[in-house]
Parts: sequence; structure tokens; C-alpha cells
Amino acid sequence: MKLDASETHPSDALLPLGEVSVRVWNAKYRSQGAGGDQSIEDTWRRVARSLAQVEKSDCEAWERHFYAALEGFNFLPGGRILASAGTSRRATLFNCFMMGSIKDSLGGIFEALKESASTMEQGGGIGCDFSTLRPRGHQASSVAPVAPGPLSYMNMWDSMCATILSSGARRGAMMGLLRCDHPDIELFIEAKRSGENLRHFNLSVLVSDEFMAAVEADTEWLLVFPIDRTGAGTGDETVARRWSGSTVAQPCRIYRRLQARNLWTKIMAATYEYAEPGVIFMDRVQRDNNLWYCEHILGTNPCGEVPLPGYGACNLGSINLTRFVRAPFTSAAHLDIRRINATAAVATRMLDNVYEASRFPLKKQQQVAQVSRRIGLGLTGLADALAMLNIPYGTELSLKLAGKIMRTICESAYRTSIEISREKGPFPDFVASKYRRGEFVSRLPKGIREGISRYGIRNSHLTAIAPAGSISLLANNLSSGVEPVYHFQHLRRLHRENGAFETVGVSDYAYRLFRHLFGPDAPLPPAFKTVVEVSPHDQLAVQATLQRYVDNAISKTITVPAGFDFKQFCSLYQDAYRLGLKGCTTFRPNPVTGAVLLEPAETVVMETACCPRPEHRS
Repeated sequence: MKLDASETHPSDALLPLGEVSVRVWNAKYRSQGAGGDQSIEDTWRRVARSLAQVEKSDCEAWERHFYAALEGFNFLPGGRILASAGTSRRATLFNCFMMGSIKDSLGGIFEALKESASTMEQGGGIGCDFSTLRPRGHQASSVAPVAPGPLSYMNMWDSMCATILSSGARRGAMMGLLRCDHPDIELFIEAKRSGENLRHFNLSVLVSDEFMAAVEADTEWLLVFPIDRTGAGTGDETVARRWSGSTVAQPCRIYRRLQARNLWTKIMAATYEYAEPGVIFMDRVQRDNNLWYCEHILGTNPCGEVPLPGYGACNLGSINLTRFVRAPFTSAAHLDIRRINATAAVATRMLDNVYEASRFPLKKQQQVAQVSRRIGLGLTGLADALAMLNIPYGTELSLKLAGKIMRTICESAYRTSIEISREKGPFPDFVASKYRRGEFVSRLPKGIREGISRYGIRNSHLTAIAPAGSISLLANNLSSGVEPVYHFQHLRRLHRENGAFETVGVSDYAYRLFRHLFGPDAPLPPAFKTVVEVSPHDQLAVQATLQRYVDNAISKTITVPAGFDFKQFCSLYQDAYRLGLKGCTTFRPNPVTGAVLLEPAETVVMETACCPRPEHRS
């Protein structure tokens, strides 16, 4: 499907690029030096040309179509693509990676640390599952009689990340993961209580269906670790578990027994009190994986929107919904679904071309990424678009429209991937008879499933919803991803390339557009809502509605008020599990991490890593 560049947004001429957007472009996305970008149009042209050169024919035509998608911020590729495509930078175009399984030996640990450093040096955020490291206090080896445990080694990663950032490299983030049955899980849960430790990590617990059932039934839960890594003494009790990094169940030594509900309460109390850790429903992630037949998911990227195997990569882009609202704020306001469909088609091809246009920090990452060619096409500006359409966020009408939008993006992406497969061939790990039996794929429309059987599909996964923080700021400060608007006006602290910070005032895009159209004194319509006016359960409902059409996952933080009842807070996570989400993260203002939401004149939102922490994470 082609995109007609002659169609423009009716308010194109109304709002020039704001000061904060210009600053973000200069600091993060502008190609500097001789022959560099002199305008944002140059940036779009550079990216369009770089990705079009991958095509074997009609390169100039595809460059025009790609430019039309990028122009005016209709489509926002991931930040690494915007910053580095078509430049001489030694940087990857992939935003984030899941690192490989960490071998439980000193050599294995330092090799994993080196690979992580190499990845972050090129700008990639990383996810690491530390579940393979033996628990604290266990016999380690003849030269190191007592194991320090995963948390000690995570401090090494944290220091490495700080060192990489201080060197001036592009900023990345890290996700630290631990299984809910690892003997050190309680230490992991408490790791960030002081606010001083693991500051460069997001933390999430890998939660199993068995654990959730035990929580529901209030039964016993076992903390275990594989015997082949620790040995087992006479009389040690064992149980079979499929451990991280393994494809088969293996005998595990039982370290301790506790009540599942007590452990769950500890997780809930920690995230209630200091916003970490989040939870990932790992069995659901495995079941819903389109590549269930040939890969094992180890964890997620730092914001949780892309579950990945070891050395897997996330290749992201977001459709800016505000660009498709016609006659905003009027009784005739409507969404141009046809144009969203067309833009999603072009964006899918652009993201597929990233595989040939990008370098990879590690050879293993290239090998793993190429066999699946997974992409994550999503959306941003949802809250602003709803306000422009006079629809309050979280209402039944907003849920219905959000579902329609994401279904359109999903089906357009799948149909396009089938067409690219017909032209260029399917992803190497494609097996039609097995791929079609996947839980997500089997729910797709019949015509798409038939197309997959006949022509294959170019990309194993196609949809994800990222936080889209920096790129939304670039595009005139849209509401990020699927989040409600935080404040219509506030201060934002930006990280500059030279390491310094600067604080600038920003206005939400929809708010600014409304003021431009109707004046500074016009009362805001009821559809203008900030996050404090949207209940946590309504936020969860929006996320659940979108997840039906997302084959990867969604980065969404459920924001709750400081006085939110703890019992209700716990129910959010149980509702997330029942609603079919792949993970859940919340943020409540607290003494440890502070309050993200203050009075508008005092609000300072810090622009940090490629993947924000901890406010935007699934």
C-alpha cells in the first residue's frame, strides 16, 4: 500500500515546532557536522533515503513513500533509527536487546557483562535475566566457597551502565529480571527500597501461572535452584522445574517453603511503596509467542513491550494518532482510519528494512534477530487524539475507538508483512503449519491466516506499544504512547549531549492546539483529562483493550494516587492477570522515588534513558 504525500493534516500550518522539540532534535536526532541535518525535513529525508536503499528496485519511489510517512511526524520510528539511519555513526538502529542466558561461573558472568557493555556502548538498552546465578550463601567453588548471589552481580551491571553513560555514549537502560521461585527473590524485591541501589535498572519479577494459582489458593510456594549448578546433598528435597535458559525440566533443590500469598504481598508492598518491581506473566508470554515452536522467551527489553529470546532485538515505531484527527475539537471531529491503515503499511516496510540497514553490537544478536525479523509497530498520542475527538480517556467510547485503531494497525501490518514475504520471502524460522497454530495468529481474520499459509510472512511479530517518550516530545510534545496526559503545562528537565541538564517549559500538544484555535480563556472541554482524573482501573481497561491486537506487549504504567487503598492496589495486578495482560507496572507517589505528578508550576519530568524508568514500563 502506498501513501499519498499530497494529503496533509488540516492543522499543519497552525502549530510550529515548539522550543522543546527543537532542543530534543538538536540534542538527540540531528545528524551533526558537514553534510548534516539543517532542518527536521533533512532528518526525515535522511532516514527515508537510508531505509529505501535496502529495496532491490524502485528505491526512489519507496523513498518518497517513506518520506511521506515521516513528514509531519505521521510515523515516528524508534529513536535509534531517527538518530543514526543514514549516518556514519557506529551505532545500532535497534532500541533494545535481551541479553543471553548468563552462565553461572565467574568467566560466564564477566563474558555476559562484556557483551552488555558492548551493546550499551552502541546505544542499545538491555534486558538481563539473573535467575541463572546461584543464590547468596551457597557453595560456589573451591576458590570462592560462598556465592554472593544475583544482587551482588547486578551491582556490577549498574556500575558498568553508569560508566558507559559518563563516557558520553548514547543513553540506554537496563531491565533486571528474577524468577518468582529463585531463593533470592525476597532480596530482589527489596533491592531498591533505599533509593540508592541499582539506579540504572528497571526490575521485574518473572511470574508463573503456577505461582498465581498458589496465590489465589493461598497455598505453599517453593523457592528452588537447579541441582546441576549447585549440587545436592544427601536428604535434599528436589522438584522438577524448567529453569531460565533451559528447554527441558530439570531437578531443582528446594531451598525454602513459604506461603505464596505472603510472597505476593511482599511484591505488592514494594511496588506500592517505591514503584518496583513490576511483574511479567511469563507463562502467558511463552504461550502467546508467535514462535512458540522454535524459541524460548528469556525476558523483555527495559520497558517491557517486547518479550525476547536470548540475544533478541526490538525494532520499534509508533503511529502518531493526532495526525489523523480531522476537524479537531468540533462536532465534526473524526479519525481518518483509512490513512492510519495506509501509514501502518508503509511503516511496516520501513521497519522491516531496518534489518538490512542496521549494524548489530554482537554477531549473536544479528543471527537471532535475522531468523525472526520481529518488529513492534504501535501508536502514540492516544490521549491527545481522544481529547481532539471530544472523547474522555477511559470511557466506553474511548475503549471502543482504541480497539478499532489498534486492530487497524495490527491487520494492516500483518497484510503488509504477507505481501513483503511474497516479494522477498518469509522470515527464516517460519513454518506455516506451526506458525498458524499460535494463539495470537489463530485469532487473526481468516483472510490474513489464509495469506500466511499461501505466501508466508516476513516478520514473526508485528505489533508492540512502546513508551515513545523522547520521540513524542520531538513531535511537539504529544501524550506518550497510551498514557494519559500528565499535565497540560509543566517543566521538563532535559539531558543534553554534553552531560548537562536544562529545564524548559512544555505544553501538551492537544492543549496547545486548543488554545491556538479557541484562545487562552476558552474553557477546556470535558474530554481534557490529566492522569489524576483517570481511575487506575480505567487505565487498565485501556491497556487490556489494546493488548488484544498486540502480539508483543505494551509499555504502560498504571498511575495511582498516593492515598490509593492497598487492597485495591493489589487487585490491579490480579485484574491485569485475569484480563490477559503480559505484565503490569504501577506508579504511586512515594517517599523513595518521589512524586512524578506535582503542581504544574513545580513539575519537573526528567528526560533520561532511551527507555524511561520507572514511570513507563509494562
